[in-house]
Amino acid sequence: MFNDIGALELVTIVVLAILVFGPDKLPKVIQDVTGFVRKVRAFSDSAKQDIRSELGPDFKDFEFEDLNPKTFIRKQLSENEDLKEIRSSFDLRKEMNEVSDAVNRPEHDPAPAAAPSGTAGPDLLKKPEAPAAEQRVRFDADAT
Repeated sequence: MFNDIGALELVTIVVLAILVFGPDKLPKVIQDVTGFVRKVRAFSDSAKQDIRSELGPDFKDFEFEDLNPKTFIRKQLSENEDLKEIRSSFDLRKEMNEVSDAVNRPEHDPAPAAAPSGTAGPDLLKKPEAPAAEQRVRFDADAT
């Protein structure tokens, strides 16, 4: 419940509680707060049990934490066998490396890109040949 509270914050809360309630009333306040927290937990647990009993036996292992969209998606992705197979067959890093290699390949490198199956042919993927050095137009930064 309080996983992100550090030692300094805890000491600060204790010192403030002692200053506000005083050392005489502090044990009674702590008892009242813990009793209230227990009642809220008991009420919450009984409400969860009532909901589970109303939903029927199909939802006996239903967890309310699964209603969180992130938890629900994470659970569905980890349990679905079809998605595991798709994820294992698709390597995004490999695909990104191939694309970046194709983009960063020097112009004088004549290595052709592999044409994917089912395309019209490698002509669509071929880079047009660079014009000769005397035909190239110089880049003018002022003109753009």
